[in-house]
Amino acid sequence: MAHNRIERAFENALFASRWLMVPFYAGLVLALVALMVIFVEELVGEIPRLLEITETDILIWTLSLIDLSLAANLLLMVIFSGYENFVSKIDNDDHPDRPSWMGKVDFSGMKLKLVASIVAISAIHLLKAFMEIASYDKENLRWLVIIHIVFVGSGVLLALMDWITSRTKDH
Repeated sequence: MAHNRIERAFENALFASRWLMVPFYAGLVLALVALMVIFVEELVGEIPRLLEITETDILIWTLSLIDLSLAANLLLMVIFSGYENFVSKIDNDDHPDRPSWMGKVDFSGMKLKLVASIVAISAIHLLKAFMEIASYDKENLRWLVIIHIVFVGSGVLLALMDWITSRTKDH
């Protein structure tokens, strides 16, 4: 009987330890705020020059804004999914703006979405580098391409592993 009480108390303590993740998610929210500040700074900083800059500069500026937006989306997805998967369900099922994927993305899905976002961000950086090719030396450009290929390959391998895992669970 005492053994069961000790075991139950230990299991309750383990289960309660999930709340130790909350400061991590709070820190990610602060990182989201920091990205927003940088986004606004980028946006406001270029507006006075809007009629003077070249088409290439506008494209690079737009890609920078898209890059920041993708990083913010990625952070938000990790915050929501991580909190719901590991800490507690967010009780807003009746809210009209609740994203349809909330509460449905498991760790495997979150991992694939994370890698897909990283690949997209890497692709944008690579595209920006190609648009500013004169300011990059060949070695730096080569490394950007290699890193992007590694991200793409990692994403494909992770998706393949998940696909194999899902097929073996059925048998």
